[in-house]
Amino acid sequence: MRMYTIKQLADMANVSRRTLRYYDQIDLLKPTAVADNGYRYYNQDTILRLQQIRFYQELDFSLDDIRKILDRSDFNALQSLHTQKEALQQQAKRLDRLIDTIDKTILHLEGKLEMDNKDLFAGFDEAKQKEYAAEAERRWDAKKVRESNERWNGLTREQKAEIMQEGSQVYSDMVAQLGSAPDSEVVQAIVARWHQHIRHFYEPTLDTLRGLGQGYAHDPAFRATFTAMHPDLPDFLHEAITVYCDNNG
Repeated sequence: MRMYTIKQLADMANVSRRTLRYYDQIDLLKPTAVADNGYRYYNQDTILRLQQIRFYQELDFSLDDIRKILDRSDFNALQSLHTQKEALQQQAKRLDRLIDTIDKTILHLEGKLEMDNKDLFAGFDEAKQKEYAAEAERRWDAKKVRESNERWNGLTREQKAEIMQEGSQVYSDMVAQLGSAPDSEVVQAIVARWHQHIRHFYEPTLDTLRGLGQGYAHDPAFRATFTAMHPDLPDFLHEAITVYCDNNG
């Protein structure tokens, strides 16, 4: 049976080796074998499990929930693929409706198509938006969520643009430091700037900051946002923020 190194698997699945090592730590994806020198090796069964993990991530499952699903004694990979396919097809249909709305809006703005205002929002899932709001209040203090929204809504357009630019620069600077150690002086200085940036929205405790760091790495929505900037950024942010909280606790 052919075995693959961690680098080969990372390249194959388009994930970082850091991610695969983390999956090993949380018992989500264990290597098939570990050599005396510490090198990890993976077989075909492990590759198929990683595929399942990636599919469930696309469906916004948490890593903890994915592990519980895959470790069930009655888990059936074939049945799971059929279910995932159906769910992804539903997502694809919704995205197709959104793309159609974008195309029509472009024509509308070019004066080539008349659109009713209601049609401008075709494809948006109101239930999904309510779900996001409910999840925010479930994960964090509902009062803080509302206060944060009120504070943000009270800012001018120019103030919002300045704050968003500040945040963008923080993450860009962090990407530039991906080759550095998370506890390096430069990286920790960027995390301190990130902490100040969060204060534009609310006054976070160290536990809140630590939770954000965990969310950046493990929450599918957060992870997708930061992975778009760089595949290694979510895990690096998590490590750097953890060091920051440990040092300031």
